[in-house]
Amino acid sequence: MTAIGHTNSLASETSPYLLQHAHNPVDWQPWGPEALARAKRENKPILLSIGYSACHWCHVMAHESFEDEATARVMNELFVNIKVDREERPDLDRIYQTAHQMLAQRPGGWPLTMFLSPDDQTPFFGGTYFPKEPRYGMPAFSDLCRRVEAYFRKHHGEIEAQNASVRETFQRLGSTGPDHGVQVSESVLTTARGEIAGQFEPEHGGFGHAPKFPHPTTLERLLRHWAGKPDDDDALHMARFTLHAMASGGVYDQLGGGFCRYSVDEAWMIPHFEKMLYDNGQLLALYADAAVAMDDTVFRRIANETGEWVMREMQSPEGGYCAALDADSEGEEGRFYVWQPDEVKTLLTAEEYSVLAPVYGLDRPPNFEDHAWNLHMFQSPATVANKLGLDGEHAARLLTEARRKLLAVRDARVRPGRDDKVLTSWNGLMIKGMARAGRLLDRPDFVASAERAFDFIRTTLWKDDRLLASYKDGRAHLNAYLDDYAFLLDGGLELLQARWRDGDLAFLIELAETLLDHYEDKAGGGFFFTSDDHEQLIHRPKPTSDEAIPSGNGVAAQALIRLGHLLGDTNFLDAAHNTLIALWGEIERAPAYHNALLAAVEETVHPTQTIVLRGTLQAMQSWIDHGGRRYAPRRITVAIPGEAKDLPGILAQRTTRDGVTAYVCSGHACEAPVTDFAIYSSQVE
Repeated sequence: MTAIGHTNSLASETSPYLLQHAHNPVDWQPWGPEALARAKRENKPILLSIGYSACHWCHVMAHESFEDEATARVMNELFVNIKVDREERPDLDRIYQTAHQMLAQRPGGWPLTMFLSPDDQTPFFGGTYFPKEPRYGMPAFSDLCRRVEAYFRKHHGEIEAQNASVRETFQRLGSTGPDHGVQVSESVLTTARGEIAGQFEPEHGGFGHAPKFPHPTTLERLLRHWAGKPDDDDALHMARFTLHAMASGGVYDQLGGGFCRYSVDEAWMIPHFEKMLYDNGQLLALYADAAVAMDDTVFRRIANETGEWVMREMQSPEGGYCAALDADSEGEEGRFYVWQPDEVKTLLTAEEYSVLAPVYGLDRPPNFEDHAWNLHMFQSPATVANKLGLDGEHAARLLTEARRKLLAVRDARVRPGRDDKVLTSWNGLMIKGMARAGRLLDRPDFVASAERAFDFIRTTLWKDDRLLASYKDGRAHLNAYLDDYAFLLDGGLELLQARWRDGDLAFLIELAETLLDHYEDKAGGGFFFTSDDHEQLIHRPKPTSDEAIPSGNGVAAQALIRLGHLLGDTNFLDAAHNTLIALWGEIERAPAYHNALLAAVEETVHPTQTIVLRGTLQAMQSWIDHGGRRYAPRRITVAIPGEAKDLPGILAQRTTRDGVTAYVCSGHACEAPVTDFAIYSSQVE
């Protein structure tokens, strides 16, 4: 255990993850000029450990090794030890995860453990979790440290040759640019559809095998594909089946709402219990879309419950959305969420239990560790009601009341830790999710929640005309990344569709212009992950493929297309087009891994429909409602009160005539303004 009295240089940080290690006997330092200069001065290699607060195996390695006095002595003697929160420094995480894949020839993960040369921070060896004692075919961590340091001392020439190769590979990765004669074409959308079908797992839904992740950008691609080709029943089936499987699974919190990060099994039954804001922001928007697209009451319920969970547990009193909930409580993963049937019986009436038990599997053998049950919907409430001879509505009421009682009891348990830092990029994803669900599902409280978060980011993390990446305990810091600008711009555009407010569009234009000024590759096209005045690192990535979060280049391109058409601004449209041309080679090689970029491709070959309504809010409401009745992923609708003044770009020409006036455009082609609701209705079907 951690020795009493130890305090290292992490004690003055704001990151909850770094503060978890502030009293380790390891002489941890945050990434920064002091630690890097010390490594160079003392010619000690850097031991770089990257993780995050909700990471289960990060906690395991911390308890086993970083809190152990003997292991800490070895680390302190041989290395300059640097601890990084991957959520605050995604630039470093992106670089060193890529380096791990180069060196180990396999994907990385967290905790990421990398050993860097002291002169230029090039990695020469790395891995992920290492145990304190030899097991899992791995050496003891302290023995590994001694061997790595000895190799560094005795094989300087080999390390320098390898480092040169790593730096050369990074240079090639950063050299994207347009090939001569490239044209944006629809063919990649069809190819992606086929690739996704090849990855689909037909028995339980989802893509690939265990561990199974939600892949929201892949599901969105299927929905968008089906919207354009409604006779593609297979695309609809893959999306609908997977969304239902996740909604029924233990990966979804059946009592409190919200999704865990992934399922450890193929059937979505047992999750890794951490809940991440970025997953839930994307899934909230996706389930709201699916509820409208398929008129599905289950998807509507999931979206409503998830949004309610966000407001209840993830929104800070100041307005921003918190980053994550831990997987562990009281030292055990999942303890907060699991149940024993005898406990549940004491909390419910016999009739309530008779419905809940077969629905959620309490009448089956335990499905989790230590003979515990994690709630997973094994049978539908309608099926159980039929077997019990109950009226369906009565059974549904019994189940709702049973879930309410269990949630109240669960809320009194020792809760998982909450990482309450506010990340600009992840807030952008959740602002979009809450605003879209609020607009599509008639939840004004969701829209108000998104507005509070948007205002918090604008007032607290927008300083001197630039965004900052992270906030906690009154301190906003760290130069923002591509994802911060792209996701906030995208979320802000969604919020603008949910309600108009003077000043918001002007702020979105500032975000877009700053994105172009400081992140765009003017020569090669596309956007770098870090700004032109960011700390100089060994690599400046230009992310293309989707990971757990969508590609910043893809989101930026789509948002710039929409903003460009809304304003008639060719600078934004050209930047988006140049991004697609620059990254076309990457897109063509593996379309299904670039779904965020494919959304921008789709809105290039099938131009975005831009609708601007002018009039009084009361008069425009039926027009707004009509446009929201069906799933229209290539549409943006902005309802601007007639009294709004000083509108930018071509919006200044979108004036109010008699009653409500609608301006409907597809790309650069616009219909004549209409004031007749029947004509408008025919244009937006």
